[in-house]
Amino acid sequence: MTLLLLAGTSQAQKIAAELAAQGCDAIASLAGVTRSPKAIGIPTRVGGFGGSEEFRNYLTDNEITAVLDATHPFAADISSRSCSICRDEGVPYCQLLRPGWEPIDGDRWTLIDREEDAVQHIAPGSTVFLATGRQTLERFENLSSCRLICRQIDPPEGPFPFGNGEFLIGRPPFSVEEEVCLFKELGVDWLTVKNAGGQASYSKLEAARQLNIRVAMIRRPPLLEGATIVETVEAALDWVGRQ
Repeated sequence: MTLLLLAGTSQAQKIAAELAAQGCDAIASLAGVTRSPKAIGIPTRVGGFGGSEEFRNYLTDNEITAVLDATHPFAADISSRSCSICRDEGVPYCQLLRPGWEPIDGDRWTLIDREEDAVQHIAPGSTVFLATGRQTLERFENLSSCRLICRQIDPPEGPFPFGNGEFLIGRPPFSVEEEVCLFKELGVDWLTVKNAGGQASYSKLEAARQLNIRVAMIRRPPLLEGATIVETVEAALDWVGRQ
């Protein structure tokens, strides 16, 4: 068996480490969003496949016999394409989709479907911390009357796309204490975040709760129809073991 691991999350790193320890024949694929990604223990390709036919050809050329999708829960296009092509080619496919976050007492969440909907709830003049990544930054263009702060891992390749915004560079993980201090220093009124789930980035939500900061929480894309979906690293490895 040759497994293709669609990676890019902390869970994918754990899976890759276990596959390496077991001596499994596996290849990891990273989209290339982050510069100089960490080595994850198995052979890794970086960059997109170039489209559906290119992905289909990659599966054939590399004799891929199973695909484990451990990409970000919001990598909907990648997951949908991969699932569809694997189904067509008869290649077993499994998506690791960790549970989403749920609000608890003290949270001030407003649920939205798209980044563009945040403007319907955020008052003009607010300081908005965008924890959604640079890939979808252009969708917040309508928040023109707010101060926008976008955190990203790598230094920007160009200026902020809007005159009312700025980049903040930082590499996770961040502790709750660090997030509280940062939000206080910046005077954050609203936090915008995708419901990615997991513990690695939950600290910002804890900090928002402590500071009574409002949160615009972007709902997840719809689940893939007919796909095998697991929620934990252990379940994903168990699926691999059965292939």
